[in-house]
Amino acid sequence: MSGTEGWGFTDDRGTELGAARVPLRVVAYVRAGAALLDLGVAPVAVYGSGHDGAALDPAKAGGLGAAGVSYLGPGRTLDEGVLRELRPDVIVDVTYDGKSPYALDEAVAERLGVPLAALSVGNEPTLPAILDRFSTLATSLGAEPLEDASASDAEHLASAEAALRDLAARSPLDVLALSGAGPEQVHLARPQAWPELAHLAGLGVRLLDPGPGPGANWLTGDWGRVAALRPGLVLFDERANATPPYELPSGVRLTPWNPETPPSPAAYARFFRVLAEALAA
Repeated sequence: MSGTEGWGFTDDRGTELGAARVPLRVVAYVRAGAALLDLGVAPVAVYGSGHDGAALDPAKAGGLGAAGVSYLGPGRTLDEGVLRELRPDVIVDVTYDGKSPYALDEAVAERLGVPLAALSVGNEPTLPAILDRFSTLATSLGAEPLEDASASDAEHLASAEAALRDLAARSPLDVLALSGAGPEQVHLARPQAWPELAHLAGLGVRLLDPGPGPGANWLTGDWGRVAALRPGLVLFDERANATPPYELPSGVRLTPWNPETPPSPAAYARFFRVLAEALAA
């Protein structure tokens, strides 16, 4: 789609967005921005969430840092004057509830007169559906990956999934995904509440459920709860707001996990290959 044509897109809140021309200047939440960059759309800037600080979290950045994309700080506290000076044509965020953007107050976009697209990354859509939506948005924004990179990335993802499925069928390891919250507390992921973890379970990875208790996405407990589950492999949250794993039983393998992996085939292919290597070790 050329920049002289009109643009329209319906986001995952059901909000119909439109502009007189295809948006060229994209500002995005860091997770969405990293995915769009993989898909051939380079944002002019990205912002973080309430978990993020003044510097871009390397675990969440994907290729944004290497591409020289500016980081504006947490979305809820960003300087609207700075955002206005960037002259964005569209803002791209994510949504977990299908109703509200996650990291930026929608009123900010309204005051700037800029359309805001929010794509769902919650537990209702499957991982393939999430990847498809980001690809559709990128295409609408004029993505033109060099040398058909998007097809290549899809092939790499399919290859990584096949390798992981094969290794999972032969691995005796039970896998637990968690986010450290200090020496006294840990958040244990409920696999079916996370599209990528549910997808891994569908590939045969033996993901442990932390059991009954409060919390839709996480069950919060102490590190003794981790030991009691007897995981063979721990996927630990590598984001800057999480802490390293504490007091794990000896012999437990560790591999990093970003609960905000950019929703692109390239990013998930990388994660699945890392996990496959951990299962094979």
